Amino acid sequence: MLHRKIYQLCCDGREVWIFLRDQQRWIERARILDIEGDLVTLRYETEEEDEACSWEEMIRLESIGSVMQKLATVPRGDVEPLVSEDCPEAEQIRRRPDATPE
Repeated sequence: MLHRKIYQLCCDGREVWIFLRDQQRWIERARILDIEGDLVTLRYETEEEDEACSWEEMIRLESIGSVMQKLATVPRGDVEPLVSEDCPEAEQIRRRPDATPE
């Protein structure tokens, strides 16, 4: 089941957060490049002090404890979210008139 889900995420090309249970660490904002057998190839970037590093890492499928992906982002504050006019009215996000901005 996990193999199929990771394959689907690979095809989608979206960023994912992966928890490696054998190393007890998260890999953030990674892209799954390839799956071959039980090896998953990831590409991600890190920032350290004065440099940005790009990594390509191969991990075993059995090492993956969790995979997350961001579904949406909404800005905080008194910012009106952009809404497509093609979106059905029932699905549009509207701010309540009685709501006070934080």
